[in-house]
This record gives sequence, structure tokens and C-alpha cells, in this order.
Amino acid sequence: MRRIDQLDLAGKRVFIRVDFNVPLKNGTVTDATRIEAALPTIRYAREHDAKVILASHLGRPKGKPNPDMSLAPAAKKLSELLGAPVPLASDCIGNEVSAQVRALANGSVLMLENLRFHAEEERNDPAFSQALADLADVYVNDAFGTAHRAHASTAGMVHLLPKRAAGFLLQKECEYLGKVLANPDRPLVAILGGAKVSDKIKVISNLLDKVDALLIGGGMAYTFLSAQGESIGKSLCESEQIGLARDLSAKAKARGVPMLLPTDHVVADEPKSGVAVQTVKQIPADKMALDIGPETITCFRTEIAKARMIVWNGPLGVFEVPPFNAGTLAIANALADSSATTIVGGGDSVAAVMQSGRADKITHISTGGGASLEFLEGQTLPGLAALAD
Repeated sequence: MRRIDQLDLAGKRVFIRVDFNVPLKNGTVTDATRIEAALPTIRYAREHDAKVILASHLGRPKGKPNPDMSLAPAAKKLSELLGAPVPLASDCIGNEVSAQVRALANGSVLMLENLRFHAEEERNDPAFSQALADLADVYVNDAFGTAHRAHASTAGMVHLLPKRAAGFLLQKECEYLGKVLANPDRPLVAILGGAKVSDKIKVISNLLDKVDALLIGGGMAYTFLSAQGESIGKSLCESEQIGLARDLSAKAKARGVPMLLPTDHVVADEPKSGVAVQTVKQIPADKMALDIGPETITCFRTEIAKARMIVWNGPLGVFEVPPFNAGTLAIANALADSSATTIVGGGDSVAAVMQSGRADKITHISTGGGASLEFLEGQTLPGLAALAD
């Protein structure tokens, strides 16, 4: 892929697909991380006299305009961060939008309204793709979080423009995640959590050939423990995946890859704040495991301390309900303490790093949950394939 800094942008209409799918409350952006992540690319385009056209989706408006999912708050926040006006177009295609684009001066910015206000965006409709492409001379993708979607703005329109490139954020995502798969610093440790084994099957299968140790927590760990004959009480378990969990454990053993599972557990009657909590080695039949215990935290920290590269995706407990967030926060701090190259992806994992107050100690925080998972699975992402030069 070419990078944006390998193109001549002066005087060109540059369509930048960004990921401004940000959380809103009362019409205000509550977390501007994704907007901030796109700033280097936007600033570069402005400084090199491009006429900048920004496009994004927000939420799931189901192909119809919805005022609650307008990109107006994102445009306002970006304007504050840039210190420059960022007007919002009334739509993302049409005569009025075309006129606004024609009126752009070099170095100025226009944000298009929510792409998903048109059902044709997610359908990758050819006519809609052409209408978007007609707005621009150059295409830049800086939305890694949507690179796994073959939509009009990420795939369909791309081949319709002769000049295309990756933005700095997309390039950074590919470099770090690509290094995990192709040329990792060793020892490489992967930490996988989350509720379901089924969500991570392909990642585990792909990484087992690459990692030096695999640490598993969260609800998915109890399917693995059940596969080993452990009593898991009322803990989350995908019974239909037990055979697969057994096969993956056998594959790890055959390859000599340590697969570390929780050895002690924080249990309760239900995942609810204020309930009675205890730490156990053996899970009682009437309890459910909701977080990793201190012995497991110590064991995981020891493995993390040995690593030179660490990739983490997924919480290690019911992170959204204290006190069952303690294990996830402990691992976030372990990564922050590490001198290894650390790569964190997935909403709750990223949230844990942010809560720890030590996000600046993490080498790379991925902006793409589903996209980073599919990348680590070894899949070809449509948004990246479309950029191939």
C-alpha cells in the first residue's frame, strides 16, 4: 500500500475515510480517542494544501437519516482539536454536497454526513460508490476499524479513483499487527479473553503457530477448563465448543506452546455489584467464576514479564461490573510495566488500559476491535485489499 505522504495532494480533492464512530451523550462526544487518532493524517493533508473531504459512519441508523446519529458532534469536536472550521454537509452525496466540495479552498475541511444514512453504503452499491468517488481525486483510508467491511466507502469506491493510499493510522495498525504475525520480537505472548471461545477460535488457531505462550481468561477460559474435566459450577461454558477447546489444547501441547488457564477464580452467585464474592481454587456447583484470582494474576504477570512482544484482546473477567474488573486492570498494569512492545485491541481491553491511567505506557492501542481480530486470524481485510497498489 502507498502511504498518504507518497502522494501529491496540493489542490486535490482528497476523500479520507475516517472512523468517527464515537460514543455520544446529549449530543456531545464522550470519548474522542478515534477522532484524535485520525489527526495526523488530517493535519498532513491540510498542511499539503489538500481539499479535505472526511467520511465516516456512526452507529446503526439502518439506512435512514437519524438525527441522533448525525456526525455533527464529531465535526464540532474535530473543529476544536484542529483549531479550524469543520462544516458538516447536509448529506454525503448529491448536488448540494458536490457544490460544497467545489467551494473548498486548499487546506480546508468538509465532513460528510453519516454514510449509513444510505442503505447503499453497507450494500456496497455500485451507483452509491460512484457518487462518492465523483466527489474526489484521491482516496485515503484511515479507518482501520472498518477495514474488515466491504462497504461502498471502504471497498466499492476505491478502484474508481486512480490515486489511493493508507493514512498514517491505518499504516500504523498494519505495521504493529503485521509484525505480530510475520516477524514478532520473541518471546511473543498473546493474552485472549472475552466471553466466547467461538469468537476467538480462528485467532487461537492462527496464533498457536506464532506465539511462545498463550494466556486465556474471561468466560472463554471455562470452556477450556470444562474440556479438561474441571468443575466450573455455573460459569459460562459453550458446551458445543468443548471438543474444539480440547483440540486446541492438544495442538498447543504438540507445538510446545504453554496455554495458561486460570488456576483460581473470583466467584459469586451472579455478575452483579454488591453480591457476596470469594476467591476459590475449586468452583462450587452453585457459583459462577467472574474474574481471575490473585494466583492467576501472579502467574500471568510472570509470563508477561518474560515477553518482548505482547498482544492482548479481550477482558479477563466481567470487566464492566466491579469488583470483577480487578483481574483485567491488573493485566493492563502488567503491560504498562513491561518493557516489551505491547499491542492492545478490543473495546474492554482498551477501556481497561484507559481506566488504569497508563495508556501512554502501551506501545500501540488498536482502534479496530473486529478488524484487529480478523487481521490476527490471518484473513484478508477488504479495506486493505482495495488499497493494494
